[in-house]
Parts: sequence; structure tokens; C-alpha cells
Amino acid sequence: MIFPRLTVVEKIILLLAAVAIATGIFLFYTNVAHFEEYVKEDGIVEWLTVGGLLLGSFVCFSRLVILWNKRSRWFLLVTLGLGLFLFFAAGEEISWGQRIFGLKTPEYFEEHNAQHETNLHNLVVDGVKLNKLIFSILLVGALAIFLLIVPLLYQKNNWARKFLDRSAVPVPQFYQVLGFVIVFMLTNIIRDGKNAELLECCGALLFFLIVRYPKNKVIFSPAP
Repeated sequence: MIFPRLTVVEKIILLLAAVAIATGIFLFYTNVAHFEEYVKEDGIVEWLTVGGLLLGSFVCFSRLVILWNKRSRWFLLVTLGLGLFLFFAAGEEISWGQRIFGLKTPEYFEEHNAQHETNLHNLVVDGVKLNKLIFSILLVGALAIFLLIVPLLYQKNNWARKFLDRSAVPVPQFYQVLGFVIVFMLTNIIRDGKNAELLECCGALLFFLIVRYPKNKVIFSPAP
């Protein structure tokens, strides 16, 4: 089914993403100062991003507990890896609570971090900013494959379907992929470098939906 009947949680998350991006577009074209305040660090947009990532991480860790001794080690390892990745991304987003708790930046990060914060994605190594190399180019490429190639293979290739199911890979539903495409298009009409903050925010919320409500959700059921 291309457009399934959505749960209350799915509707709420989609509404949050829609309101977040609509507010961003409105503020950008009416008051740039207010837009910059809206997407600033430790602002509402950043916390929605962190919330989406932590929700996805929580789902993974919950499945790890529920499916312990009910799935293969590989299945559980992939689930754990995804949960850790999402938790790491959330921590990086808020610099591991540095600004919240007023922690001093360690000397290494003070010297090598573009924003002088305790996180990896803003590190500059030999003049190359990791945020651009790893967290932008490589991550966008991996996400494009995940959103466009994986669902197609799952639908068309029996071997790929079995492999993805055995590997605990949550396969995106059509509406989730469509949501990413719409978000990408809408954020690009905001001619400001901070549009990436909105893209991250809505992307995190949509990725939570993929993790929680994938096309192959039956593989995460504790029933045999």
C-alpha cells in the first residue's frame, strides 16, 4: 500500500516536521533575524533533531531487549549498531551537553574544532572539515542509497529482501521516502546556510518513523 493508514504517532511526527519547516520558511521570508533565532544552537529546531534521534535510538535498544535470544547475533548486532549510531548523532548535535552544563572545551578540541566545541563533526584535520566530508557528503550518499535503492531492491529482489530482513535493516515505506524528498525540496528554497538545520531536524524525525514503522516491521515482532 503506497499510503497506509497511519498511527497517531506517525501523524504527530509528520505534523511536527511540517510545522517545523513551514515555520522556518515563513520566518526566513518575513524576518531573517527571527529565522536565525529559530534555527540557532540549543534552539527548538536543534532539540527536535535531538528528540528524533533519541527516539530512534530508544526504539533500537528496546528491540534489543525484547528480541534477545529470539534473533541471530547478527540481527542483534545490527540493531545495537543502529541504536548506538543514533545516540552518537544526538550527542554530537548538542556537543555532548557541553553548553547545557557549561563544560570547558578540552585543549585538543579548542585547537582543532571549527566551533571550539567538544564534538567530532566540527573537527578540522589537515585543513579538511569532517562535517563536510563525513557528515555531509558521505552521509548524504549513504542516505540516498538507503532511501532510493534499498526499498527498490526489497521490492524486486527476493535474495535482497531476505538479506535485509536477516540483517535487521528497517526498510523505508513510500510515504517516508516521499517525505524526505519534499523536505529536501522545501529546505532548498531557503537561501541560507542554516537551512541545513531544518533539513537535519525533519530528517531526524522522518528517520525515527523509518526505524519505528518500517515496511518490514514484522521482522521486529517478538512473535516467531
